[in-house]
Amino acid sequence: MGNRHRMQRRGTDPGAGIRALRLEQLFREELSSILDGELSDQRFDGVRVTLVELSRDLLVTRKGAIRAGAGELGIIPGSMGAQSFIVRGLGNPQSFESASHGAGRRMSRHQARKAFTQKDLARQSEGVECREDSGIIDEAPKAYKDIRLVMEQQQDLVEIVATLKQVVCVKG
Repeated sequence: MGNRHRMQRRGTDPGAGIRALRLEQLFREELSSILDGELSDQRFDGVRVTLVELSRDLLVTRKGAIRAGAGELGIIPGSMGAQSFIVRGLGNPQSFESASHGAGRRMSRHQARKAFTQKDLARQSEGVECREDSGIIDEAPKAYKDIRLVMEQQQDLVEIVATLKQVVCVKG
């Protein structure tokens, strides 16, 4: 019992993949019937994306995004120690009139806790008044993508109205 529990926790349970495929199949069948549409898988830049062809209107939401309709103001925060941005949406229909709400993680929380020390956190957040204890090492700025690159990649979604310099960061 103990060894099997450890195997499952580490993600090496031999039946996990089969169960995941069956769950995906059930989910796809249910989704297809609810949406009254047909599902198809396609790959974009090596990432599998499920597309749905619908025979009726549907409200679409985008996780990890802000509204960016034409003229709408929003804020896109950077990580601890990074810039944040006040933006105006451009109303791009290809992104469902949305934009990213931040840089996004470059590494998982677990990876960040293994990769960084409290000293790293202090160095990366220098100049910002914030916690620097072991409880937030997974929030180290280098655990996140570079917000400047993210902003460059979404110039067709938002225009930068103002750039904010982080001086205080409150976590937890």
